[in-house]
Amino acid sequence: MPIEIKELHIKINVNESSNSGVKPAASSSLNNEKDTVAECVEQVMKIIERKKER
Repeated sequence: MPIEIKELHIKINVNESSNSGVKPAASSSLNNEKDTVAECVEQVMKIIERKKER
């Protein structure tokens, strides 16, 4: 009998300190992030359209 997982809880801890040496994101990486988000949104919209066709 298959097991169906209806909920999944994920917990993460993020620690940010001033000594970590992490530099602020450059504008080029910000553009890359925006492109990535736009691509994800586009794929989600395609999935939603396919579900409507069924």
